[in-house]
Amino acid sequence: MKGYISHILWTVSVLLMGTMIISSCDTDLDLTNPSYQTPENYFQNSDELQAATNAIYSNVSAAQLFAREWFFLHDLRSDEVASGGGHLEAPRRQLLIGAGTPTNNVMNDVWNGLYNVINRANVVIQNASNVEDNPSLRDRLVGEARFLRGWAYYELASLWGPVPIYTEVINNPEQFQPRVPVEKVYSQAVSDLEAAAAVLPETYPDEDRGRVTWGAAKAMLGRVFMQQLDFETAKSHLQEVVDSGIYSLTDNYFDNFKEETEFNEESIFEVVFIDKGDDAFNWGYTGDGANDPQSTARAQEYNPVAWRNLIPSATYVNNFEYEPAGAAKTDPRLGMSVYKTGDTFNGGTEVLTADMQNGNTTMFHGEEIKMSWRKYTLLYKLSSDEAGNVFRGNNHRVIRYAEVLLNMAECENETGNIPAALDYLNRVRNRASVDMPEYPTAQYPANNKMDVVEIIMHERMSELGGEEIRNRDILRWRELGYFDEDPLPYFEEGRDELLPIPSTEINNNPELDAEGISPQNPGY
Repeated sequence: MKGYISHILWTVSVLLMGTMIISSCDTDLDLTNPSYQTPENYFQNSDELQAATNAIYSNVSAAQLFAREWFFLHDLRSDEVASGGGHLEAPRRQLLIGAGTPTNNVMNDVWNGLYNVINRANVVIQNASNVEDNPSLRDRLVGEARFLRGWAYYELASLWGPVPIYTEVINNPEQFQPRVPVEKVYSQAVSDLEAAAAVLPETYPDEDRGRVTWGAAKAMLGRVFMQQLDFETAKSHLQEVVDSGIYSLTDNYFDNFKEETEFNEESIFEVVFIDKGDDAFNWGYTGDGANDPQSTARAQEYNPVAWRNLIPSATYVNNFEYEPAGAAKTDPRLGMSVYKTGDTFNGGTEVLTADMQNGNTTMFHGEEIKMSWRKYTLLYKLSSDEAGNVFRGNNHRVIRYAEVLLNMAECENETGNIPAALDYLNRVRNRASVDMPEYPTAQYPANNKMDVVEIIMHERMSELGGEEIRNRDILRWRELGYFDEDPLPYFEEGRDELLPIPSTEINNNPELDAEGISPQNPGY
């Protein structure tokens, strides 16, 4: 049976939103309801602390974040996707062409979701000292909360740069915070992730699969330091993951995107979704509600025979080594990542036609053809009739061991060890179902650091495409000056590196006045 965290509604939701203080200048009347639960009288045991921790996970898997807007925001800021057609909603289309504004609801939902995660994590961290019945569980739950808070600050720093930091529950307007330099935001993420790594277990029993682990904290620390271009420190954390022996590559690459092979040996951090069999979705966006759907919209949004809002870009599909184009062998990951017209699905019993795929075509090696995402779409096991409405329970693999190996390759190359970098790259290429020629090849020589940079760029897109990693790669490599021509055609230096601070945040937070915020890009 699929292991998962039970996404329950925490009945004292007011604790998660912060306690509102009501004051009066002309009465001493005590307005506190003695029967109403507050942080002071609720957190008395580890069960209550665990309920609050579960509420953080519920927020992470909600539509503001992983169930919908998070994957859209990241993919729309990469060069791996294109519009499926005129049916792509205006706010998403704006982000795809670099025309996002401070009122863009996709961006604002992710911002709000991340701060909701931070606030819920603060509730757990701040009230844990009241819990004494199970110290080991208490400390682990605090570690989980600190991981999720650290992850949220990493997201904010890499997308928005300088943002406000909150480490306490907000219960009055005077606690609004100004933005701080991005270095401090990353430092907060590092502090949280290091604290998490110190207490989190390496694994969980099946009934608790989906909770964050030591390996997830270490792998995330690698990401954080890489994004700060501190490759030596990143390597030290990633090396611990490699040396642990906990993780390995799956033989079958596509097992990383199937519902039946969740929590496999390659998975380091998954966000959990549950298929209730009703094709329903929780449009409440914050993940609350014990009986509400706990599904993801990913299989619906990118599905070839459903909404097909985003499709693989020509840049992405033409990145794969392709034998008719002169490569020694066609990379098998191409066919395991995307569908093209004429491919079979539903266990090989149906053929994908152009008419089934509404919207745009892709230029693939000079041929205009309809291509669609295969990763996460579940079409491998669904009929064309079943796939029309697909809000399902396929977990989102946030960190895979393959990414750790490719991160190690980049760190080794950046610190001057080309042979080690090639070894890590070839480990990924040597996966049984991939079995691509080892680097260096005639097409990809490795005579110097920049040759290997080109290999890393190529291999990361082939292995990790459509997994919401490319946009941070672009940011990092742009800062290093590795692009002769920027991958995003709309990019303008000083304008498009960061997302704009949402206008609602500027209007509501008195500490975010106009001073120091660029009118061209309120992200600065």
